[in-house]
Amino acid sequence: MEFQTLEKWSQEVWNQIGPIYHQAFDGKGAKPEKIIRNMFRKQLCYLHLAIEESKVAALAITGMLEGTDALIIDYLAVDSNYQHRGIGMKMMEYIREWSMNKTNVKSLVIEVESANTPETLARNQFWEKCGFTMTEYIHDYIWVPESYRAMYLKMVPDTNVPEQGEKLFKYIEKFHKASYQGS
Repeated sequence: MEFQTLEKWSQEVWNQIGPIYHQAFDGKGAKPEKIIRNMFRKQLCYLHLAIEESKVAALAITGMLEGTDALIIDYLAVDSNYQHRGIGMKMMEYIREWSMNKTNVKSLVIEVESANTPETLARNQFWEKCGFTMTEYIHDYIWVPESYRAMYLKMVPDTNVPEQGEKLFKYIEKFHKASYQGS
């Protein structure tokens, strides 16, 4: 498996990964393509790709949480043809190594749905297997019907990422706000 990280928008790459992204996130908080292009224009995000047999098997969109040494995993999706092969876990290992070696990141953060459904519980178990810790605080967005919780992974002891969900969501909301501004 090969991994790549892009810092600039590529319509050609988006045409390849768009179906994976839409399959995973349409109706579940997907940002429109226009917003993601804006995030790249403003240098707010990175696109990580896992490539298997010359095809994109998984993607992740990440961004720096301003004011912290943390990287937020905004989206992670594995193509349905490649699921249940450990590719999501390999992608997380790559992001972890990449962020520690190529940036000043010391922690990873993700927001997950808080609903008590089998699908949500399975996703949360994946993140826990990746080493993330769930926070207690449940966050409600004005514009999204689902409630969310934050999870964090401290990769080194001396990180400045807060362990309290309420504090983490202040940084997460700032990231989302910056993503949508100027689009």
